[in-house]
This record gives sequence, structure tokens and C-alpha cells, in this order.
Amino acid sequence: MSQAVAQVVAGAAFAIGAALLAWHYRLGLARPLVTAAVRAAVQLAAVGAVVALVFRVPALAVAFVAVMVVTAALTAGGRLRGLPGARRAAALAIALPALSATAILLAVGAFDVTPRAAIPTAGILIGGAMAATTLTGRRLLEALARGGDELEARLALGDAARTALAPFTRQAITTGLVPAIDQTRSVGLVTLPGTFVGLLLGGASPAAAARIQLTVLLALLAVELLSAIVVAELITRACIRPGERIVVPPAAVAASR
Repeated sequence: MSQAVAQVVAGAAFAIGAALLAWHYRLGLARPLVTAAVRAAVQLAAVGAVVALVFRVPALAVAFVAVMVVTAALTAGGRLRGLPGARRAAALAIALPALSATAILLAVGAFDVTPRAAIPTAGILIGGAMAATTLTGRRLLEALARGGDELEARLALGDAARTALAPFTRQAITTGLVPAIDQTRSVGLVTLPGTFVGLLLGGASPAAAARIQLTVLLALLAVELLSAIVVAELITRACIRPGERIVVPPAAVAASR
């Protein structure tokens, strides 16, 4: 059996095993797990072909990154039920930090200005920004929907609307950053990140792989923090009305019940 066939067979076996476990324990996840596995296979095959084309035609790199940003915004925005203009907010929270960080890394020479280096770097940062946007945004909307009494009490005591919202915002940002912080703290001890492993498999020295992975991880921390701050700010602005009133979007309240 060739290595390529063995990889496909092993991956399929893990997916089927997970689906069978979910079915056995009646978790209602068997179909979503199978669907996710099939979609991943199809999408990665398609992306592999597109990336190969982009490597041959560098001008397509910008369009490819734009597609990644739009897809991330649609995914994160779809999770922020109840927020008016959720997808636009998600797009800003994801694109601004991730693309800025990618541009800085390329400008200072941390990575080569080539599609082969820029696309993976942008992809990692966009993915992290999407995760932070989703986690922070959902947490904040849920907290606001359930914290009506506390908000009213703070306003009655004379707090400005933004001051009354601040504890909810801080907690949501903290929650949104937990995975990124834990990943960075445990790297090398609990997990070996994909970039590090990929570089080793590609023939890079352990020292070079570790240096590149560290650069990506630290950039990812900053990007995810900025994404969390941006989405929290956009939600805060959406809730504040003239006269220092706070109005939580009705759809967010309904979704929290």
C-alpha cells in the first residue's frame, strides 16, 4: 500500500470511527461528523488544485486571500445571530487584524513575499481571527441578552452606557482569547502545531521550524486579541442608543432562550 493510499484510508477510518461512537452514544453528531469529513476532503482537494495554480500565477494570490476572508466572515457572521450587520462586523474584525499582521510580517522580511509563504501565513492568521471573533461575539451577545437586570441596575446607579457594558465586554474578550493563550503556553509541551510539523516534514531544521512557528504564534496572539476587541467594540456601538440607553438586539435575546 502506498503512503498516499495509507493516509487516505487512515483518515477515513478515524472519521468513520468517530461517527460510529457518536451514533452509539446517541449524541446526534454522526451525520454532522460524516458531512464535515466529506466536505473537508472535497474542499482540501479543490483548494490543493487552486493553490497549485496560484503558485504558478502569483497574481491570483490576492484573490485567493480575499476568498478566505469572505468565507471566514460568512462563517463567523453566521454564528453571531442577533447582531445587525453581523457579517460586515465579522469581516472587519477578521480582515483588519489578520491582513495587517500579514503585511507587517512580509514587509519586515519575516517571510518571503511569495504566494508560497504569504498564503499559508494569511490563512493561519485569518483562521485565528475568525475563531476569536466568533467566540468573543457569541459570548458577549449571550451575556448581554441574559444580563438585562444588571445593565438596568448599572444605568440606574448613574453609569454611562459604555461603562455599564464594560464588564460584559472584558469578560467576553477574555473568554475569546483563552484558546489562543492556552495554545501558546502549551506549545511544544502538550501540542506540536501544524506549522512546526509541516516544516519538519518538509525538511526544515528543528531550529528553523521552531523559529517560524514562534513568529506565527506570537502574531496570532496579537491578531486574535485585536479581532476580539474590534468585534466587542462593534457590538457595544450597536447596543448604545442616544440618551445613554442600551438596547440589546431582540434576536440576540431570542437566541439566548
